[in-house]
Amino acid sequence: GEDTKPFTPEKAKEIVMSLQQPAVFCNMVGDWPALHWNAKYLSAVLDGRTIQFRLGLKTMDLVPQFETRCSYVKATLEEFLAWSCGDPTCLSGPFSCYEYSKYWAYADYKYIARIFQDKPEIFQDVRWSDFGFPGRSGKESTLWIGSEGANTPCHLDSYGCNLVLQVQGRKRWHLFPPGDTSFLYPTRIPYEESSVFSKVNVANPDLKRFPEFRNTTAHVVTLSPGQVLLVPRHWWHYVESVDPITVSINSWIELDSDHEARVEEAITRMLVCAIKSAENPSDGDGWLNPTEVEPTSHEINLQYLNKAVSAYFRCPKASMSDRARSSSTGAERRTSSSCKRKKREGGGEPEDCRLLTQESGFSTFEAEKLQKIPFGPHLIQVLPQSQETSSTDGVAVESESRDLLPENEGGHFRKLHCTRKQWVMSNDCEMPAHPMDPDSSPSTSHTALSTNDLLDCLVNPHVISLVAQLLLERTGV
Repeated sequence: GEDTKPFTPEKAKEIVMSLQQPAVFCNMVGDWPALHWNAKYLSAVLDGRTIQFRLGLKTMDLVPQFETRCSYVKATLEEFLAWSCGDPTCLSGPFSCYEYSKYWAYADYKYIARIFQDKPEIFQDVRWSDFGFPGRSGKESTLWIGSEGANTPCHLDSYGCNLVLQVQGRKRWHLFPPGDTSFLYPTRIPYEESSVFSKVNVANPDLKRFPEFRNTTAHVVTLSPGQVLLVPRHWWHYVESVDPITVSINSWIELDSDHEARVEEAITRMLVCAIKSAENPSDGDGWLNPTEVEPTSHEINLQYLNKAVSAYFRCPKASMSDRARSSSTGAERRTSSSCKRKKREGGGEPEDCRLLTQESGFSTFEAEKLQKIPFGPHLIQVLPQSQETSSTDGVAVESESRDLLPENEGGHFRKLHCTRKQWVMSNDCEMPAHPMDPDSSPSTSHTALSTNDLLDCLVNPHVISLVAQLLLERTGV
């Protein structure tokens, strides 16, 4: 019949939880009331309520347009729609300082549970139960409303996998696999819980500064209304609004591997906050993303680390599988990097590259499982571009990454109930082993290293993963 969906909830969930490459579900949401959530409809529902918009320049720079470099206004959706249509009344409104031809606007990452808290019945318009997640609705989702060109820098989400429903307009997604992490020059500045940003503007890459970006493999798809994109765990994504107005809804699906990821995030936060807070305030570089209210104290960060470790050991079965997975991911990353270089230098595919699945921990069983995925008209693979295209084509953006911690588990750090802990440092650690020559200074070296340069090394995802494993082994003894 017309109401029959191509996948049962059980089959859809199996695909979501097992597929490790991006794919688009089609014909799964035709009966969802949320498909009517265009900007005009939402404007009527919000009935004059203001929401915050982030504004950025449409001009393309070699540097990512991080959220710390954007402007912000509070406006109604009605005012946003008038501005995007060139309505003269906008000359005196909140968008009056931003010419539509030069700027884009984005009401991004809006918790549906918050903006529609007085209309809880609307939550049921979103039915993630069709994908095998009963009880998950708009209350566990976020809303994104943007104008043409609206974007957020390329990043990966530390937690979960992502389901994204396109409602109005089209968005172009550029996705990069976890194995490309080192080629994307990861950074935690600006700092945001659970978001690892790329230093590369993938829409206009500076290949002189970031030459390894040439080695990335971009998977590109333009998502249309009624389609649902699966973004697997730790896939980088950079997304742009293609049409004049776009609306999308997403929900992050928790995974067992999030237990270890929370330990890694706690370590990262402790290091970033401790080191950046020690800097002279006059040297401030806007290191904290606007999504983070304020830096948290060392005591709060230490408490969060202990909570994350405790939660990890409450799930021993997941813990062991996570450790094995992270180990195999490292092997895959090293092998993949080596293969790309050999292919580029020699023009062919060496034998050890053809054996990548066996050597990297991607087992024959997993390969067979991938072959059983029912790709076709209802489930479309997002295929990689050619090497030449992926490093030169224009791309652009959206960010969808935030904390998956349930609010009753602490959620954002400022909600934690703190207990004062004593931090003890042994005397023999207080002085460096080799004191710096008093005559030496950054100006005498070839490059003056900054705090952020040090942090890019200290909190590199590969380093943090290793530190987390060592810490968990120490704690588990």
